[in-house]
Amino acid sequence: QVQLVESGGGLVQAGGSLRLSCAASGIIFRIYTMKWYRQAPGKQRELVATIASGGYTTYTDSVKGRFTISRDNAKNTVSLQMNSLKPEDTAVYYCNAALAIPGGVRGDYWGQGTQVTVSV
Repeated sequence: QVQLVESGGGLVQAGGSLRLSCAASGIIFRIYTMKWYRQAPGKQRELVATIASGGYTTYTDSVKGRFTISRDNAKNTVSLQMNSLKPEDTAVYYCNAALAIPGGVRGDYWGQGTQVTVSV
């Protein structure tokens, strides 16, 4: 059974930094693109950043230059370094991974979410 477990959320003042991590566990054949999403109260879930297995990254415009996504393929982890945080970054952050299990079955997996709160 594949699981994604996030850690690293919390409360921080505006201008501060947080680092989110997400570890995939279980019997995994291969992990493809890994992503971070966020969902603020009353808003739709938003794609924040993506990283392909080869390291290519993309970011939503509002976080460019402030957030950095990275991954460790050997450890099946993805991280999101968040700097210069703003109150509008407050949300529940979710990691997502497209992966294959032995036998070639591919699926889209989600973590449980971690709360990030940025105070003024």
